[in-house]
Amino acid sequence: MRWEGQRVTGVHAGGVPELPLDLPEERDSERGTGRAGLRLPDPVPIEAGTAETYAIEITAKSIINRVPGSSGVPFEWTLNPYRGCGHACRYCFARNTHTYLDLDSGHDFDSKVVVKVNAGSLLRRELAAPRWTGESIAMGTNTDPYQRAEGHYRLMREILAALRDAANPFSILTKGTLILRDLDLLREAAERTRVSVAVSVGSIDEALWRTVEPGAPSPLRRLDVVRRFAEVGIGCTVLMAPILPGLSDSAERIEHTVAAIARAGAESVTPLVLHLRPGAREWYHAWLQREHPELLPLYERLYRHGAYAPKAYQRRVAEMVRSAEQRHGLGTAAAANFREGSPEEQRSDTGTGTRNECARSSEQLTLF
Repeated sequence: MRWEGQRVTGVHAGGVPELPLDLPEERDSERGTGRAGLRLPDPVPIEAGTAETYAIEITAKSIINRVPGSSGVPFEWTLNPYRGCGHACRYCFARNTHTYLDLDSGHDFDSKVVVKVNAGSLLRRELAAPRWTGESIAMGTNTDPYQRAEGHYRLMREILAALRDAANPFSILTKGTLILRDLDLLREAAERTRVSVAVSVGSIDEALWRTVEPGAPSPLRRLDVVRRFAEVGIGCTVLMAPILPGLSDSAERIEHTVAAIARAGAESVTPLVLHLRPGAREWYHAWLQREHPELLPLYERLYRHGAYAPKAYQRRVAEMVRSAEQRHGLGTAAAANFREGSPEEQRSDTGTGTRNECARSSEQLTLF
């Protein structure tokens, strides 16, 4: 494994803040200091808890990951070119995967992104292997393939070209507007095989977005992605997730969000209430304590028995979404936990070929 420190700057020359995404092509004159924010200094050691942001480049030994049958998710195979995510969503369930690398699930997950630099060439080799039978591959199930680092590394163009050439079906879930850069490849792939695209929009409240998803594009920009896909004839669904108790679960907020999703031309919407696994629980709790301490009793009540809110609460939220869908003429997709992998799948997705087994714990932790 190669660990190369590549600092990510947050401000351009002159002190002008960067946009969250939609990063332009890097010019030769800008190489090493491009708008993607990635610099290429000499290799330096990476330490947990440091303030700097790094890309950690690795040469992966495997790239297509099998999901255990017991996971309960609607896909069998996944592909994740990155680990860690610059979107820095406070609630991200994948945070705990960073602890397998001896990094923490909080700041390190947001700022130390593992990049599988050989993902495209490795995928071509695995797709051509006699044992591969051409099953659908899900992307965006762990961390977002269209996060900031993708503007520099461009791994998804190689990945999509490989899937297109093999006519292998695939799905993508993203918050990243950078997916529009690859619209040409997605259209070509859709002519040869089954392609599914979903965009995650839990709420259109911009104030909430700025604090709970600080590194991700705004929800309105994500809906522009949905609109663009609808215009070119590639169907796009919306995963309305996560719906946050006490923050985005009121009838009024759900109504506004579903209305905006419908106006964007989404084919369907799938609601998903926040779930909090170890790693995400602690980070989200710290954020709640800082920003919304008045909600701590509510979360203690909802999540005292484990990672998921009570089924009665989930049903109540789902019913509000369904009612709003009917008013705005939206279809309802079958409930699917698009970005939930089992602990086994997450632990095996190290990018090094190691497939450590991790039994699902029967003990459920409390939030606090």
